[in-house]
Amino acid sequence: MLVSTGISLLLGVLHLVYTFSSSHLLPRDPALRAAMEAAPLAITREMTVLRAWIGFNASHGIALLLFGLVFGVLAVAHTRVLFGSNGLLAIGFATLLGFAVLARLYWFSVPLAAVTVALLAYIASVVAARV
Repeated sequence: MLVSTGISLLLGVLHLVYTFSSSHLLPRDPALRAAMEAAPLAITREMTVLRAWIGFNASHGIALLLFGLVFGVLAVAHTRVLFGSNGLLAIGFATLLGFAVLARLYWFSVPLAAVTVALLAYIASVVAARV
């Protein structure tokens, strides 16, 4: 479980660093970035596509951190609660499976590999706890 949560924490930190301290998650094409800065969303003129993009990336990083922290603390400090709760285990599994599906459909090979390892480590920890 700690391997799984550690990977999630690392991905979350990297995602936040890439979102706020680099251009890794921005378009390579300067014209596209300028268009994103100028284009409001249909839902409101208060937000541009670029602001939404940055916000979505930040919330994604926060979600990875939250998963890693909550399940990491439960694994270390409340092992019986975590591994004794089918509900918590299902939520954790569904979260990682959801990230894996998103990685397969929309992301690239590195996050797909990392999330797959996190999911497999998660499954292995549940199986090991149940044996």
